[in-house]
Order: sequence, then structure tokens, then C-alpha cells
Amino acid sequence: MAGHSKWANIQHRKGRQDAKRGKIFTRLIKEITVAAKMGGGDVNMNPRLRLAVDKAKAESMPKDNIDNAIKRGTGQLEGVDYVECRYEGYGIGGAAVMVDCLTDNKTRTVADVRHAFSKYGGNMGTDGCVAFQFSHCGFLVFAPGVDEDALMEAALECGAEDVLTNEDGSIEVITGPYEFSDVKQALEDKGFKAEMGEVTMKPQNETELAGEDAMRMQKLLDALEDLDDVQDVYTSATLLD
Repeated sequence: MAGHSKWANIQHRKGRQDAKRGKIFTRLIKEITVAAKMGGGDVNMNPRLRLAVDKAKAESMPKDNIDNAIKRGTGQLEGVDYVECRYEGYGIGGAAVMVDCLTDNKTRTVADVRHAFSKYGGNMGTDGCVAFQFSHCGFLVFAPGVDEDALMEAALECGAEDVLTNEDGSIEVITGPYEFSDVKQALEDKGFKAEMGEVTMKPQNETELAGEDAMRMQKLLDALEDLDDVQDVYTSATLLD
């Protein structure tokens, strides 16, 4: 059994993500471009590209935008040459923080990330200092009240790796990162629609923060997520009301 406030925390995070939708297209276009550059433009042969395209479609990105991003990645159209970089550190209460970026200027990006950590009470660490605390996976979250036994049976039949029931009644289905789309679709075909789902870096252990500490941690996460070069921010922090 995992965190008693898991559902509230997930809803809170989803709400904050929805509020940041203005940046989503920009970040998805970057991801599609880099995925196509690294693995080719065929979504059937490039799992990373397929994930990015599926996410773009879920956000109602126009097909032309997706196609042009793929063409920039494969060199058919001119575009910015992005490189991937990951920065790691610690937030309030020692919570692990991992920041994935796509940038055309690593010097600028590392300075911006370091400044955000320092300004909002965190500490930027060395490569690998917290990455071992996270697992690359897909996860789907189902609201309290879903039939646990039926969902568990369906999820395992569909190729999920694990099913976790939280104390608040919400249920998490864990998948491999590149099996996420197939499992999600298969569960929807069986009548199980997740409230939230994504491919992420899931913390193996969580650091619960409340009150002033939770507010300070949220400011740090917001500052990192607001940086133009940042694609994703992952943390072991669970922020309590």
C-alpha cells in the first residue's frame, strides 16, 4: 500500500500541468524532433518517436506540426540542433529532483538550472547523484472506486508490469516505458479509462512535505518547469495539503 494522500497529490499535479499548457506544444515539438533525429522518422520503428507523437495527438496538436517536427529531425527541413542534458539535485527536505532538458546552448541551460536550485532552497548535485532513485516507466492512475480485482486482471492481461493500490483507493498501473501506449489503449478497450497517465521517471521512495516546506518545494519545481530549455522535472517529493 502506498501514500494516503496519493490521489489528492496526483490531482494537484494534473491541475498544475493543465495550467502550463501554453508550453506543451513547444516541448512536444522539441521531443518529436530529437526522437526522429536519433531513431528515424518511422513511428513503427522508433518507440520514442511513437510516444512523442501519441502524446502530441492527445494534446490535439495539428498533424502538420507533427510532420514538420519529424522532418526537421530527419533533416528534410532545417531546424535547431537540440542536445539532451539531465541535471540532478536536491530540493527541500532532501527530496530528489531530476531535470531533463533539450537545448541548443548547454552553457545557458546549466546556469539557468543551477540558479533556480539556488534561489529556491535546493542544491544542484553531480551527475548520477539521484538518478538511481527513479525508474523509467509508464503509469496510469485510476480514481478511487474502480473495481480493483477487475482492473488488476485486465491490466496484467494487457501487459502491465505491476498494479499498486493506494490507501485512498486510487490504483496505479505500471508499464514499461514503450509499452505504455499499448497498455493504455488495451485497458480503454476493456472499459478502464485512466484519470491520468504518462511515461515518467517514477521515484522508488517518496519524501512527504507539508506546510511551509511543501510551499517552498512547489516554488522550486515551478521555477525549474518554467525554464525554456526544461522538458520534464521529476521529484521524489509528495506535497501534502
